[in-house]
Amino acid sequence: MYAVIETGGKQYRVAPGDRIDVERVDGEELTLRPVLLVDGDTVVATRDALAGATVTARVVGAAKGPKVKGFTYKNKSNQRRRWGHRQRYTTIEITGISPSGK
Repeated sequence: MYAVIETGGKQYRVAPGDRIDVERVDGEELTLRPVLLVDGDTVVATRDALAGATVTARVVGAAKGPKVKGFTYKNKSNQRRRWGHRQRYTTIEITGISPSGK
């Protein structure tokens, strides 16, 4: 059984026991809403059928993405700007997938 969840504007394919890095979230225990649920040959994708379905996860730790460096300039005007960014993530572990919400 696996599910596709949406968090932080991105979708992830998860199964129980998976560890994934998602955008920063608060809390120790999370309840996520799936957008797709697959159990063997059964595929549930409609909003009505997924009304009670949940994916539970627990926060394991934190992670950082790669450093991104940038530089912008405009020629002939001595206008320069250096910038950098490093995205922070939360590592979560999927503890269970419940198709009925129980």
